[in-house]
Amino acid sequence: MTKWIEIGALNDIPVLGSRVVRTASGDVAVFRTSEDEVFALDDRCPHKGGPLSQGIVHNKRVTCPLHNFVIELRSGMAVAPDEGCTRAHPTKVENGMVWLGVQTPEVVPAE
Repeated sequence: MTKWIEIGALNDIPVLGSRVVRTASGDVAVFRTSEDEVFALDDRCPHKGGPLSQGIVHNKRVTCPLHNFVIELRSGMAVAPDEGCTRAHPTKVENGMVWLGVQTPEVVPAE
């Protein structure tokens, strides 16, 4: 199940930049494109775990600051010839506020 948490105003994230949100399952990098689209990925490059939040945002991609792996912001997939994937998280912007969807464990009733 997805739980939505408000993480702040869109204007708090620099254009072509990011902010890091700490969650129970690890750090999530929240990115803003030049068109004010917002995407979120685990803050770990699939190559060597580099901090994607410190990478260069261009178009709808981020380039890892360690080894220049290019990652699609929408899917978390590496762009060929790079390989790998980091987890993408749902986001939404409502009334200028950014929301991050985080997974919560499903409770299974006992039988």
